[in-house]
Amino acid sequence: MYLTNTRPNITFFVQQLSQFLAKPTISHYTTVIRILRYIKGALSLGLFFSSNTSAHLKAFCESDWGTCSDLRQSVTGFSVYLGNSLISWKSNKQGTISKSYCEAEYRAMTTLTCEIQWLTYLLQDFKVSFEQPSLLYCDSDSTRYIAANLVFHECTKHIEIDCHVVREKLKKGLIHLLPISTT
Repeated sequence: MYLTNTRPNITFFVQQLSQFLAKPTISHYTTVIRILRYIKGALSLGLFFSSNTSAHLKAFCESDWGTCSDLRQSVTGFSVYLGNSLISWKSNKQGTISKSYCEAEYRAMTTLTCEIQWLTYLLQDFKVSFEQPSLLYCDSDSTRYIAANLVFHECTKHIEIDCHVVREKLKKGLIHLLPISTT
């Protein structure tokens, strides 16, 4: 678990394995050994914090709709960069079951928006100057549309609270929504 603080590339696998701490099997043990061998063979990989990069928060969110085969919960994933340095990331199951891909993406965006707000407060408390608004990248056109559209429709009523959170931060200029380009 400690290594996930400096090795985000193993975070997902450690999170998956930690679900079986109460009753691990031989296959779980084999997977742990494989992860440890990977770490031993890639000691030079890890996080790098550059001192001469722009101080601008950039964030990326993603959701896998209904990925958990047991409960059909979606998985939220995000990463936040200050300049070119990764400073925050997360991958976890969503607390509720989403009825659509767009809803799962919106819940991921809401989680990331709250993380950006917290990081903004933290940077301000540390007197770190940084450019605003933060850039939030999302690959779902429909999710970005719902966030920018001020009219609530019947089909988005069940995610209304999440919509309010993102729209409020968008309106206040905390975040700026952008698509993830493939180029």
